[in-house]
Amino acid sequence: MARTKCLLLLLCALTVVSPKCLSDIDDAKVELEAYIEFKIPDINPRYRLHYHVTPPVGWMNDPNGFSYHDGEFHLFYQYYPYDSVWGPMHWGHVSSPDLVHWNQLPTALLPENEQCFSGSAVSMDDTMALMYTAHEVTDKEPYYNESQYLAFSDDGIDFYKYEGNPVLPAAPNGSPDFRDPKVWKYGNEWYVVLGSKTVDQRGRVLLYKSKDLKDWEFLSVLGESQGDMGYMWECPDFFELDGKFVLLMSPQGMIAEGDRYKNTFQNGYIIGSFDYETNEFHPEVDFQEIDFGHDFYAAQTTEHNGKRYVIAWFSMWEVPHVEDVDGWSGAMTIVRELKLVDDRIIMKPLDEMIDLRHHTIMHGRLRSHEVMSLPQATELIIDGNIKQKIELYLQGVDGGGKVWVRWNPAVGKVVVDRGAGDVRQVEWSPIGSTTWRIFLDASSLELFCGEGEVVFSSRVYPLGGWKLTNLSSQSLKIEAYHLKRTVPA
Repeated sequence: MARTKCLLLLLCALTVVSPKCLSDIDDAKVELEAYIEFKIPDINPRYRLHYHVTPPVGWMNDPNGFSYHDGEFHLFYQYYPYDSVWGPMHWGHVSSPDLVHWNQLPTALLPENEQCFSGSAVSMDDTMALMYTAHEVTDKEPYYNESQYLAFSDDGIDFYKYEGNPVLPAAPNGSPDFRDPKVWKYGNEWYVVLGSKTVDQRGRVLLYKSKDLKDWEFLSVLGESQGDMGYMWECPDFFELDGKFVLLMSPQGMIAEGDRYKNTFQNGYIIGSFDYETNEFHPEVDFQEIDFGHDFYAAQTTEHNGKRYVIAWFSMWEVPHVEDVDGWSGAMTIVRELKLVDDRIIMKPLDEMIDLRHHTIMHGRLRSHEVMSLPQATELIIDGNIKQKIELYLQGVDGGGKVWVRWNPAVGKVVVDRGAGDVRQVEWSPIGSTTWRIFLDASSLELFCGEGEVVFSSRVYPLGGWKLTNLSSQSLKIEAYHLKRTVPA
């Protein structure tokens, strides 16, 4: 009976992809949630992740609005519920008490005249405010425009759009690419960075400030490509970390250089100094990739209790999304804590990840060429002699995707190899620990080397559980733990 009622609502919802066709946005939200509930049973669970945020149905990309409000962490995301490919953007929404256990919440923003592109969230006493990019189709080249909108909520769940939108109608140079606002407060004023580009197609980040989130003053070009860092800088974030300032962004259009910049688009950071009096950012360390795997993009951070956390879209543009035939596509990485060590950022899994350990699978040695089976959701701690080669082979118990993880001391590189030349690798110079910590899920691998100075995030699609083979000539000390589910099934 419940599914029949959902079907009736679904038939109404399917007649209109955009809620603009409805007289009442609240009705559109109700119909959307009914549609989602109706479609959930059709999801094929074979690649469905156990402890990573995924969309209930449909498509997910960039994380948005990563924040702490009223005793909980909130994470929004780019969302198209009606298909497992990119479409008119909504904002999906989850919350968490601890950044490892996640609760699904109703869709926060629905498109009307505008698509709801990426943005951020801030807490204003009891009110939660979202600032996002309104992407609108126009009748003049390039046939779109981007401006900045606000939405508010009194309960952190139901959001209403500000009647005075847009609050930032255009980029200073008129570029139609003007998106992904990341807001923070310093003193009594709000600041926001936005991604954009120059008239001659060089990526840049713009800085503004406001007293009320509604009236904004342009301050400066915070950073800009000199021609070697792409045509567009998306999803900027700007924050202080261990005494320095970090400009985190996702450049589009960078050219591969050896092992670097091999993904479709990049995600990385520039370290420097910043003065709130002059509003000038002075780079001190050149751009570096923050993650060296195949699938990490549009990272966004938040700060709470003196700690800086980051999460990213666990996928990439213009690559196959294997799970899309199963009724869903896209995921988020696990949340990591950021630290600045010398001239680079290190990323470490949260201490709370230990609470996910359901039971111990193994605590001992895996001999050379020995094989062991693992559940879909597994944490591995690998300890070997790094003066010798280390090679792990991970494949599906029932076939499907496979991946090799290697260390070669002769060249000092860690390698994640998905086969057929699909390789990511980087130099690793341990600053302390020499162990590897690997988080496996139903269709993902996250490798943290040493203290987190080198991290790889890559999607892999094994069938069934995992099968691990030690291809090293040495035996390896292994800790293996079965991890609990922390997201809705």
